[in-house]
Amino acid sequence: MFIVMITSECAPAAKVGGLADVVFGLSRELEIRGNDVEIILPKYDCMRYDHIYALQAAYNDLWVPYYGQWVHCTVYFGFVHGRKCFFIEPHSDRNFFNRGIFYGHHDDPERFAFFCRAALEFMLKSNKHPDIIHCHDWQTGLVPVLLFDIYKYLGMSHPRVCYTLHNMKHQGVTGDFILREVGLDNTGYYMHYDRLRDNFNPHAINLMKGGIVYSNFVTTVSPTYAEEIKYSDQNFGLGHTLHIHAVKFGGVLNGIDYDVWNPEIDRYIPYNYGIGNIEAKYGNKESLRHRLLLRQEFKPIIAYIGRLDSQKGVHLIRHAIFYALERGCQFVLLGSGPDHEINNYFLHLKHQLNDNPDCHLEIGYNEELAHLIYAGADMIIVPSLFEPCGLTQMIAMKYGTVPIVRHTGGLADTVFDADYAHKPYHERNGYVFHHFNYEGLESAMSRAIGMWYSYPQYFRELMINGMRYDYSWKNPGGHYLNIYEYIRDKN
Repeated sequence: MFIVMITSECAPAAKVGGLADVVFGLSRELEIRGNDVEIILPKYDCMRYDHIYALQAAYNDLWVPYYGQWVHCTVYFGFVHGRKCFFIEPHSDRNFFNRGIFYGHHDDPERFAFFCRAALEFMLKSNKHPDIIHCHDWQTGLVPVLLFDIYKYLGMSHPRVCYTLHNMKHQGVTGDFILREVGLDNTGYYMHYDRLRDNFNPHAINLMKGGIVYSNFVTTVSPTYAEEIKYSDQNFGLGHTLHIHAVKFGGVLNGIDYDVWNPEIDRYIPYNYGIGNIEAKYGNKESLRHRLLLRQEFKPIIAYIGRLDSQKGVHLIRHAIFYALERGCQFVLLGSGPDHEINNYFLHLKHQLNDNPDCHLEIGYNEELAHLIYAGADMIIVPSLFEPCGLTQMIAMKYGTVPIVRHTGGLADTVFDADYAHKPYHERNGYVFHHFNYEGLESAMSRAIGMWYSYPQYFRELMINGMRYDYSWKNPGGHYLNIYEYIRDKN
């Protein structure tokens, strides 16, 4: 099967969050299964070009219709750790993708609307006719609209579209002028409630809604998140749209790349280990303490790795730091966020705790340090308000680090409470709390810390249970191929 991914991110060359990891990991799994996969991305100036091999111009004269004129583009080709990627570079005074950052400008909807049109124009002019076009998040929501209303009449009637929702908090709500920019001139037609008009702002269009309405199948990144966004306010206003299109909607749990996140082969940690020699994990714990200047003492290390924003429960993360220290634990944090106020707060907290030999806060992101924390910590907290899938808890379990999570989204699909899960003991792998408050978090942390100190043999069983779970891309890859086959065979 020939599959084209159209996306704003692909790890590790263009990565902001989990979307990038999903695109890379799923593409790799599909290729392993014998499919031909190509990825189309914008050519950002801030990409990690050191992760792109043999980058060269592949199509020099792509002219993309835009606002009644034509924008000249060059399309580059290169391999991102083996993945075949095309990068579209517009030569325009709009300077679409030379901004120094991936997202965060007032004209983001215009930038990515242009990218949608350019990606399809490139496929048309280069005579690419994939079986499946797989689009991701609001940034590519106009692709199925343009395909259905323009490009199928130009000869691209073959492709079917799978559209994946990674995080519904960001939907690309904008003015209808965007449609005219990319050649969808009949704005009155698209401003209908059943098409692109935003469900709560009658004067705006919703790019994510366009992707849902016009695609052949819609997925999201875990089964529980699929239910949550149908029946709770986590859909941020698109619940009715998902109900209308429920027959073509489902959740597929993300996977992680065990070639990257695997303590048996991890090149970033000093001691490799697995279930058979789990004692070697504690060499990494000593190394982590040595690197972060924590005291070597018999106590557990609790960690947090990830973004610092409201979705992740920043007030609970702060509370966890002090609760852990009060309960005789050490705490390590690695993270940063887009909100300067939150970032500055944690920088202040870092200075406040700087002389504490049981605590280290690292504001920023360091890939090598992340691997060492996963390998050296005993527990990891993920106290999210909502979590479409979450990779942190799945990575942690592979490293024998016990997750403490809130029961939401993909966390609910992957972490099963040591005391209360409706699963046999050998399938329980962490600690879960339900209420998004201090009491809920403390209840789970207290049980985890108590188990570590009082019943080390049972805590070790939890570690091993988590390491046995297979959260690779093998199962999700099979699910996506079934979806592709289903929509390919439908007229």
